Amino acid sequence: MNGLLETQNRRPERVFLVAAELKSHGNGWQTRDSLEELAQLVASAGGRVVGEGVQKVDSLHPATFIGRGKAEAFAAQCRQQQVDTVVFDDELTPAQHRNLEKIFQCRVLDRTALILDIFAQRARTREGKLQVELAQLQHLLPRLTRAWGHLSRQRGGIGVRGGEGESQLEMDRRRVQDRIARIERELEEVRRQRTLQRVARKRHQYPLASLVGYTNAGKSTLLNALTGAGVLAEDKLFATLDPTTRRLQLPTRQEVLLSDTVGFIRKLPHQLVEAFKATLEEVTEADLLLHVVDISHPLAEEQMAAVDTVLKEIHADQKPTLVVFNKVDRLPRQEVPARFFERHPHAVSVSALTGQGLSTLLEEIARHLRPARQLVRVAIPHERADLIARLHSVGQIVERRYYPRTARFKVHLSPQHLQEFAPYIVEGPETPPSDAEGLPRRGSPVALSER
Repeated sequence: MNGLLETQNRRPERVFLVAAELKSHGNGWQTRDSLEELAQLVASAGGRVVGEGVQKVDSLHPATFIGRGKAEAFAAQCRQQQVDTVVFDDELTPAQHRNLEKIFQCRVLDRTALILDIFAQRARTREGKLQVELAQLQHLLPRLTRAWGHLSRQRGGIGVRGGEGESQLEMDRRRVQDRIARIERELEEVRRQRTLQRVARKRHQYPLASLVGYTNAGKSTLLNALTGAGVLAEDKLFATLDPTTRRLQLPTRQEVLLSDTVGFIRKLPHQLVEAFKATLEEVTEADLLLHVVDISHPLAEEQMAAVDTVLKEIHADQKPTLVVFNKVDRLPRQEVPARFFERHPHAVSVSALTGQGLSTLLEEIARHLRPARQLVRVAIPHERADLIARLHSVGQIVERRYYPRTARFKVHLSPQHLQEFAPYIVEGPETPPSDAEGLPRRGSPVALSER
């Protein structure tokens, strides 16, 4: 599928935006807001907006979306401005697509095709490229008639499918369907590999926290600030696509995996949600969702609702969620309006760019994931200074005491580290035998009290 690529003279494509404003439209998203977001999508794809048109309608026209008369008026305007591509703010049917290209005499894209083009540019991993290609082919399949309308003659010949012959259109449809089937098989293998990775992760008992949120809410910047991941972070829609997971150590010394996922957007194409299920499984399998919100955006509440809609679609709406109000440095007096905390009393306000509030965020993540850690008492011989240093690095020390032969600690340990210190645990889950000072010994367990 051709996207907004540079033309042969190396100039950005000149783009004209078209939106239909329904008279019954009554939610927080206005046509102007939607067109501004569409312009940002065009910029992310490498195009330049040179004009726009809005048509108020009672209902969408089944043949031309905005009505033939208005479409012809916009087409004349596009010819005057030497427009290369016309982008509609909603998804077009195959018939509308075909009719509009005849009227405009240039490439016509809808919002879905534009988002798919951006994803195709940004995909870097094999999985990401497969998922984007699958979504593109699924979007293209019913629209092949417009590409091959001039090749409708039947090809005859002995042994050729389709009776007297098979049209070029039918052959291309079959090729696309075959390619879709191959990609789906490859993605199924990816899902199996991800399942094995999750099994390994659960064996090590690493909790998983996933960053979710509207595109350009600052998820990648936040991941970089917390983990030093070095993920591309730009002030544009869908700056990053492929998921990134990094290990994060909390103030409690607990280690968790923090995963950045693809940003959501209003009118997210359904085929993208379907194609990216392998990636979005990281969200459905997470122990905690961090819903990152651009609190400086005038439509922050509407963006949160759009994210909630996608989470519901992938059956992740019941996951434990911590709301993170990002970009507070852009607010007057750097204060989040009270109405947001009234609806989300346990939310945290941060600036991933300046570092404001990150320590509070880490404490909240630790509080939400604390049940994964267990409180135990350990006694380590003084000559094992390496183990004592290790305990300080991975555990949250609550109490410490020193005896002639051992150093004794009351410490919170995550399950993956319990086995590591099992020979030195003197009180806690699966307590091993110990002597009076806490050294491991054979025989029956001895309850050891602190004096």
